[in-house]
Amino acid sequence: MAARILEGREFAARFRADAKERAAALREKTGVTPGLAVIIVGADPASKVYVRNKNKACAELGIYSEVIEMPGNTTKEALLAQIDALNASKKIHGILVQLPLPAAIAKDGHEIVNRISPAKDVDGFHPVNVGRLVTGEEALVPCTPHGCLRMLELAGIEMDGKRAVIIGRSNIVGKPMLHLLLARHATVTICHSHTKDLAAVTREADILVAAIGRPHFVTADMVKKGATVIDVGINRIAPKKLVGDVDFAHVKEVAGAITPVPGGVGLLTVAMLMENVVQAAERQLIK
Repeated sequence: MAARILEGREFAARFRADAKERAAALREKTGVTPGLAVIIVGADPASKVYVRNKNKACAELGIYSEVIEMPGNTTKEALLAQIDALNASKKIHGILVQLPLPAAIAKDGHEIVNRISPAKDVDGFHPVNVGRLVTGEEALVPCTPHGCLRMLELAGIEMDGKRAVIIGRSNIVGKPMLHLLLARHATVTICHSHTKDLAAVTREADILVAAIGRPHFVTADMVKKGATVIDVGINRIAPKKLVGDVDFAHVKEVAGAITPVPGGVGLLTVAMLMENVVQAAERQLIK
């Protein structure tokens, strides 16, 4: 029997509805609209699309938004000054710097991200939020792994006591996904480029998360029958063709549930960002 397809649109709609309702409740209680500021440096076409999507989502959900466009030759000092101004702004409750940054300042990426107030760090990348996630405290969590976790919860997929395997150890997906699954009492293994006999490890997974950025890397022989497969990868293999890290056509015949690409995890990220903005505003406004 073919796998259950976990359509991102269905789950993203539920996340967005929750964010819209909470934003309205906060506005009624405090008279303040949650606010997001996005800084984009340079003219990367993909970044412009992402920022436009975030701005559109804010408008639909009743969240105030500002897009600050800075030229590609912006200095680190100028960018840090802009972040400082937003940290001080009462209208802005969430700040993100759109990545990638231009090469001239990309090397300073950690310093730039760390300049954002942890209370307004809606990407969940600041060391304070990372530390809170690791220690099990309330934190702003990176949007993509948080969306994956919420999707598993809403889909009724059991995590307690299950074996979870993550392929990829990035700070954006792999590592936070580890701690989110641990908090749900899964037994978690992270695999990476140095893992020996990778397929033997992935075949033990009840929940398999692929987040490495290699098209069709996960094949059917790497997947346990009936496993839940979460494909975080988005790889462009032709001008108008996107595929995931998982060989969807064949893996769906083995898995119990699977996310498609496109139409899966990618739709969750912006929806979870909206939730993070509202959550950040709630914490700042309701003492």
